[in-house]
Amino acid sequence: MRFSFVSSSRRNLVTRKALLTTFVWGALLMLAAPVFAQGGSAAWTPDVYKWAMISGGFCLALAAAVGAYSQSRAVSAACDGISRNPGAAPQIRFALLLGLVLIESLVIYVFVIALSIIFVKWGIA
Repeated sequence: MRFSFVSSSRRNLVTRKALLTTFVWGALLMLAAPVFAQGGSAAWTPDVYKWAMISGGFCLALAAAVGAYSQSRAVSAACDGISRNPGAAPQIRFALLLGLVLIESLVIYVFVIALSIIFVKWGIA
């Protein structure tokens, strides 16, 4: 008799999700291949610069929103954990601060990338 903490239906569901995720990523990569085969643009037009500004701002806004949401979820979970087990407060606080630092660093990375999209004139030699 085999004991398992995960039922076979749950295991099958996880396997199906993994296969579906792999299939979707593979399809996206195959559909994106023609984009890399295109020739480079010779000129940096004002229209391209306008869209670079818009995409940089959109990326920054999206990263800030997702970062703020994930930070609020992390703080909420830490408060719940500390209220349930006050003796583990130092360990929970350390994990919370480490997680918040890593989340904020991702937002800062997007900020740097957005600045490079906005201020670097790509395609000009």
